Amino acid sequence: MANIKSAKKRIITSRKQATLNNDVKSSMKTSIKNTLKSINDGKVEDANEKLKVAIKRIDKAQAKGVIKKNTASRYKSNLTKKCNQLSSK
Repeated sequence: MANIKSAKKRIITSRKQATLNNDVKSSMKTSIKNTLKSINDGKVEDANEKLKVAIKRIDKAQAKGVIKKNTASRYKSNLTKKCNQLSSK
């Protein structure tokens, strides 16, 4: 444990920020999994609705700095590609 007062404060703030980051990342991953589940079940309408939510959560995580820009683009691209393949069938 740190002895300096500012170091103690920094530990507290970094823990708070870590929990907030984990919440954002967790909700993003959950929405991605829900979208993939709808795609695998073959539900076109449901998959499109969940895709919109997933993209919104991915953008939010990227804006908050939880994930990088290219990672966000990759997630969105892969999900959109799978959703488009489903709807073209």
